[in-house]
Amino acid sequence: MQFEWSYFFSLFSVSDFWESCITVIELSALGWFIGMLLGFLLASAKLSTSRWISVPASIYIWFFRSVPLLVLVVFTYNLPQMFPITREVLSNPFYAGLLALVVTEAAYMAEIHRGGLISVAKGQKEAGRALGVGLLGMQRLIVIPQAFRISLPTLINEYITVVKLTSLVSVISLTELLTVGQRLYAQNFLVMETLSAVAVYYVLIVTLFGWLFHWLEQHLELNNRTPQTLDNSALTHLRSTLSAQPASARQSTGPGSAPALQLVNIHKRYGHHEVLKGIDLEVGTGQVISIIGPSGSGKTSLIRTVNSLETIDKGEIILFGEGFIHAGDNPNAPQIRRGVQRIGMVFQNFNLFPHRTILDNVTLAPRYHGRDKAISEQRAYALLDKVGLLAHAHKYPHQLSGGQQQRVAIARALAMDPQIMLFDEPTSALDPELVGDVLKVIGALAKEGMTMLIVTHEMDFALSISDRVIFMENGVVQVDASPQAILADQCGERVRRFMGLDSVVGQEERARKEA
Repeated sequence: MQFEWSYFFSLFSVSDFWESCITVIELSALGWFIGMLLGFLLASAKLSTSRWISVPASIYIWFFRSVPLLVLVVFTYNLPQMFPITREVLSNPFYAGLLALVVTEAAYMAEIHRGGLISVAKGQKEAGRALGVGLLGMQRLIVIPQAFRISLPTLINEYITVVKLTSLVSVISLTELLTVGQRLYAQNFLVMETLSAVAVYYVLIVTLFGWLFHWLEQHLELNNRTPQTLDNSALTHLRSTLSAQPASARQSTGPGSAPALQLVNIHKRYGHHEVLKGIDLEVGTGQVISIIGPSGSGKTSLIRTVNSLETIDKGEIILFGEGFIHAGDNPNAPQIRRGVQRIGMVFQNFNLFPHRTILDNVTLAPRYHGRDKAISEQRAYALLDKVGLLAHAHKYPHQLSGGQQQRVAIARALAMDPQIMLFDEPTSALDPELVGDVLKVIGALAKEGMTMLIVTHEMDFALSISDRVIFMENGVVQVDASPQAILADQCGERVRRFMGLDSVVGQEERARKEA
C-alpha cells in the first residue's frame, strides 16, 4: 500500500488537531510547572535533618517513581468510585490526567532538584549565615537561584518527556493528539499517514518549547555575561557622589568598656576527635590578633566558633560584655543572629555569590536586614572604591582574579558595619603576586582601629600588623605574646622554628660576629 502524501499534508489543516495541540500544551505546561514546584518541596523535605520530614518524602518519591503513569491515569480517573466527593473534578479527563501527571512528575523532579540543591557549595550557605541571613532568606536569595541554574538542563529535558507522556491520557478519552489520530484512522484505516502527522505535531511542540527553554538557559548562563568595566567618566561621576563616605553605623566601644570578645573554656570535638581543648582568649577593642599554628591545630575551628559557624560543646563566648554563645545553643537563636551581624567574616575561598554582581554581593546583606536600597548601594560603591575595585562593580565574581574576589569579600563583610572582623587564612588560596593587595586592605583596616582575628600563614605580615600573636598546637594555646616578645626570643624554640625565625636569628648572629 502506497503512502498517501496528499492525505498526510491535509491533516495539518484539520482544526481538531490544532485544538488538541493546545490541550497538549496546557496539560504538559501545567503538569511540568506544578510538578516542578511540588518537586522542590519534596527535595527540600528529603534533605531535611528531621526524619519525620525526610522519611515520608523519600517514601513518596520511591512509590510514585515506581508506579507506571498509565496505571496512575486510569486509577485517578476512576477514583470517584471510591471517593464520590472527587467526582465533580476527576470526572473531567483533563483534570484527572493533570493530577496523575503532577503526582508522577513531582517525584521525578524532586530528585532533579535534590541534585541541584546538593550541588550548591557548602561555603555559599556559610557565607549567608556569616552575614546573618536567615534560613528562608538564604534559600530565596542564595541557594535556589544557584540550584535552579544547575537543574535547568535536566528540567528542560523533563518537560519534553512530559509532552510525550500526555499521549497516555488518551486512555481516558481526553481529546489530545493521539486521540484525534486514533479517531481518524479508525474511519479511513490510513494508520501510517495519520500517526506520522501526529508525530510531526509533537515534534513541532517540542521544537517550539525547546527554543524557548534554550533562550532561557542561555540568558541565565553567567559565562555569557559580558564583563562590564566602568569607564573613567562613570568612575569620576561615582566618586563625586561618594565625596563623603557614609559613616559606620556601629560605634566603637570606648576605653574602660568590656573587651570586644571573650572566649571562656571553649571545647569542640568532631566525633571522638577533640580539636579545641579549653581555649581561653580575651580580645580588646581595636586589637589585631593573629592566630598561627600547624595544620590541624584548631585555628580555623576556633575562629568559626566565634560567629557560630561551628557549635561549641563546652564553654561560653561573650561579645562586648553580653552573653553571645553558650554550649548547646541553637545557631538560629535570636541573640546569636543579632551578634553575628556585629561580626564580619572573610573566608579562605572567598565564597562570593556567583549568580550576583559584585555590587549585589556587597548590598545583599544590608538590604536583607532592611537598609534602604539607595543607601546600601552608595555604601557598597564607597567600600569597593576603598578596596580598589569600584570599576568592577557590575562584573560577576568569575570575571575577577582571586585577589580581586578576596577584596570584594572584605568589602561585603564591611558592608554590615561590623565591630569585629574575622579572617580565615585570607591569602592561602591566592597566587603569591596577588597576596600583597589583600594584605594592604587588611593593614588599612588595622590602622583604622578595626578589631580583627586573623588566621594566617603569612608570618612576616602577622608580626608586622598584630598586637598579639597566638600560637596554637594540639587544640590549645601554647603562646600568647606580642610580636616584640617573639622577636626577642622570649617565647620558646618551638614558636621560633615554626615561624622560621631560627634562620633569621642565626644570620643576624653571624653578621654580628663578622662585624
